[in-house]
Amino acid sequence: MLLEGRKGVILGVANQRSIAWGIAERARAEGAELYFGAANERMQKGLLKLIAADTPHGLCDVSDDGSLDAFFAGVRERFGQIDFLLHSVAFARREDLSNPFLATPREGWAVAQDVSAYSLVATLQRAQPLFPESGGAAVSMTYLGSERAVSNYNVMGPAKAALESATRYLALELGPQNIRVNAISAGPVNTLSARGVSGLRKMLEFNAERAALKRNITTDDIAKAACFLFSDWSSGITGEVLHVDAGFSIVGI
Repeated sequence: MLLEGRKGVILGVANQRSIAWGIAERARAEGAELYFGAANERMQKGLLKLIAADTPHGLCDVSDDGSLDAFFAGVRERFGQIDFLLHSVAFARREDLSNPFLATPREGWAVAQDVSAYSLVATLQRAQPLFPESGGAAVSMTYLGSERAVSNYNVMGPAKAALESATRYLALELGPQNIRVNAISAGPVNTLSARGVSGLRKMLEFNAERAALKRNITTDDIAKAACFLFSDWSSGITGEVLHVDAGFSIVGI
């Protein structure tokens, strides 16, 4: 199995349709042992419906340094070391997604950047000491709206662009420790977070029509790519944004 004997942290499970949950299921099927982080008590309740009672988990509010410290202290106590980390965390206020981008207020911009981009830095600050001398891997989730202007994606576009830039800088700094940092740019999937973007149904229809593979991706498409990036099979890959979008991003006219 691809991840047999490996231990990893999974951040971002909201429900059974979450990309993070799909990745977690695939990683466990590949032999990994997982520690889950939930952003708040509401999401923790949803998580507990999916995992076994003895599965390690804890609250992890990525916008709060104290919560991050406590969570990773728990990871250290239970696992000692980790081999990979999934950062599937993003947030923007609903009004900042629905209102015109030009109307984005300073506070809305700051919230989206903090939770969706800076949190990768804050998370790896705590996770880095837990990786063994042999190294490990971190993977975050992004979207094509970081590279192109996507209607209704609004404030999340610049936040994801910042996340991708942070991925490259983190990869450069952590490279000497053989810690690889990559991102997956996934095509649209009907998840709880995606439903916050207006016009999701039309987006899915458009993507399937224009993509090279003439279909939308599945959560398992993303999960397989993530497990590849967690594993030694991607040992020479870092600082990359891997597009898992059925080829939508390569198509021009």
